[in-house]
Amino acid sequence: MTDAHNTAPADPRVYIAQSVEGMKAATAAHCGSWHLDQAERWSVDMDEGLIRFVLPDGMHASAPVQIVGTTNSDDGSFLWGWDHPSVPPELADHAELARAFGEAHGLPEYSNRKVECDDMQAWEFAAVAMRLGGASGTYRGQASETASVWMTFGAVTLSQG
Repeated sequence: MTDAHNTAPADPRVYIAQSVEGMKAATAAHCGSWHLDQAERWSVDMDEGLIRFVLPDGMHASAPVQIVGTTNSDDGSFLWGWDHPSVPPELADHAELARAFGEAHGLPEYSNRKVECDDMQAWEFAAVAMRLGGASGTYRGQASETASVWMTFGAVTLSQG
């Protein structure tokens, strides 16, 4: 399996580890350039396929979004975006790429609809989806006290609020 940037190593765990490192570097770049880590609010418009961030200086950031999946802290589960009842198919492309990666490498945690998962593994899922989809970043948004949404996003557009 290949992506836009690299050939996947024979050992999928190496690919996953490299993906996590790439995600960390991308996150650091977003935090340094437009202050992703200081976002006061976030929202997703599923009809437009956009994630929006409100930053403390009155700036707004927006980007195309994909939903990798959701976690539920009540039962410690991750529900993949590729078979999530709340995720439109057009917002699950990166999740589908991760599913195909899992199927190709015999990784049931990528190809089973719902899996036991902690935050560390959810970040791995997001990192792999980001890399496979050629996204520019990842984001975990708190949707409720017990639910988080794991997303990838594309090129960021900044505007004055």
